[in-house]
Amino acid sequence: MSGNFGTDLNTVETGWQVYPELYGDIFPRFFVYWTNDSYQSTGCYNLYCSGFVQTSNSVAVGTTITTTSTYNDTNLQYVIRITVWKDQKTGNWWLRLGSTVVGYWPQFLFSNLASSATIVEFGGEIVNTRPSGSHTATQMGSGHFAEEGLGRAAYIRSIRVVDSNDALIPATNLSYYAEAPNCYDIQGGVDDSGESFFYFGGPGKNAKCP
Repeated sequence: MSGNFGTDLNTVETGWQVYPELYGDIFPRFFVYWTNDSYQSTGCYNLYCSGFVQTSNSVAVGTTITTTSTYNDTNLQYVIRITVWKDQKTGNWWLRLGSTVVGYWPQFLFSNLASSATIVEFGGEIVNTRPSGSHTATQMGSGHFAEEGLGRAAYIRSIRVVDSNDALIPATNLSYYAEAPNCYDIQGGVDDSGESFFYFGGPGKNAKCP
C-alpha cells in the first residue's frame, strides 16, 4: 500500500522475501516494511526499528517459511494469504497472515497514508547491482517465466482490495508491468469466479538478459 508520491511517499509492504544480507541465509521469510519519506531515512524491515507493532505471539515477522512449492507438481503448490486493512476508528494499518492477526503500523507513522491508500501494488522485485557489469542472476519467484504457468511459475491470486466500507472486493482492470521482461516477466488474467490473478518471475541473467 502506498500514498502519494515524490519525496513524501508513504508505504506499508509485506510478503515473502529471500534476503541473505539481512538474515544471513537463503530461506524465504515473511516480512514487513514501511517508510514515510520515499525510503530516504525512515522505515525498516520487520522490527529492526520502531514502527510496526507485533501483537501476535504465534506468528513473528521475519520468520522462516518452511513449506514451499515444488516445481512441476501442481499438487504441491502452497500459498500464503495476506490481508492489510485500515482500521477506520484508530487509523492504524493492520496485517493478517492467514487467520492470524500479526500486528499493525500505527497511524502516526504516516502523513499520506493517514486517511487511505492511493495505490495498491502486487508482485515481485529484486536488487540488481550488476555484478561484473552484467545483470544479476538473482531469481524472482521460482526462477521461471510467467508463461510456464501453474506449478512452475510464481503466482498471486484472489487479489482484492478493501473499500471505504471495509468490504473486500475483487480488484479489476489491473495494469501489468515488467521492467525488464527478458529477465523477469508477468502474465495476468481473470478466473472463472471473476477474480484477477497473475503469474510472474524469471531467472534474471540469461542469453536474452545479459
